[in-house]
Amino acid sequence: MPAAPHIPVMAKECVRGMNITRGGTYFDGTVGYGGHSAEILSLCTPGGRVIATDLDDEAVAYTSERFREYGDAFVVKKRNFKDFQSVLDEEGVEALDGAILDLGLSSLQIDREERGFSYLAKDAPLDMRMDKSQYLTAEKVLNEYPEEEIARILREYGEETFAGGIARKVVKRREEKPLRTCGEFSDIIESSIPYRFKQNGPCQRKSFQAIRIAVNGELDGLYDCVVALARTLKSGGRIAVLTFHSLEDRIVKNAFNTLETDCTCDKSLPLCVCGKVKEINVITKKPITASKDETEANSRARSAKLRIAEKI
Repeated sequence: MPAAPHIPVMAKECVRGMNITRGGTYFDGTVGYGGHSAEILSLCTPGGRVIATDLDDEAVAYTSERFREYGDAFVVKKRNFKDFQSVLDEEGVEALDGAILDLGLSSLQIDREERGFSYLAKDAPLDMRMDKSQYLTAEKVLNEYPEEEIARILREYGEETFAGGIARKVVKRREEKPLRTCGEFSDIIESSIPYRFKQNGPCQRKSFQAIRIAVNGELDGLYDCVVALARTLKSGGRIAVLTFHSLEDRIVKNAFNTLETDCTCDKSLPLCVCGKVKEINVITKKPITASKDETEANSRARSAKLRIAEKI
């Protein structure tokens, strides 16, 4: 079997931050090529196990084969990591020693032009599905959603200043003929942004990110998932979350802040009536970022932020 063709961002920092112990049970919610799972398995076995999920059929098939030698110590299921509780129930796991969520796309997805994630893949179909069996695609969003909804998606999920103009051109273009390729959408974005705003890298990145988030519902339920996953940890267990854009990072930060906050009652009250107790200690008061060497070797690491918390 070929070696894993993808090394996850800040792999050592993620696994070191999780404080893996021999015999522990761990959850890898976005297994990809299994970069994190490989590190965790090397430290928690024998006696430990990794339960993993991913929506990508290829990721599930790849890691099933890659970690075959571990037998029952590695289980991977084609599921959304937000459904972790049902997965743990199926495996008879009541509490975890640690968990990791790598919310970035893997090379498995980006480098396959037919998946339609990259604005560089001009002839690729407007797909962008992490789960290729789902109905909604980028093509359907751009050809069927109202102009106002497309603008909202670009503005909220891509933080795109020129969202309204891009959405108008998308609607005007599809009235002539439907958009089918990444190149067609890329050209619309290019023509909608003034030249002086194109000096800080490709101008298509924000809009492609926004449509991808909408297609896959990436932010839906993320806050609740992080909170619930942290509560599934044993005392001393750690959760590590790796994000790649400010929207994800803000959600994770807020989830951690909620769990770390103690009583919120008015201080003038003699007794606590809210019942809120501190549930975690945030290990990373500021998120960890990739080293200079890593960002030079892998441009995808530049926007990465790692946050880690420990269950009390």
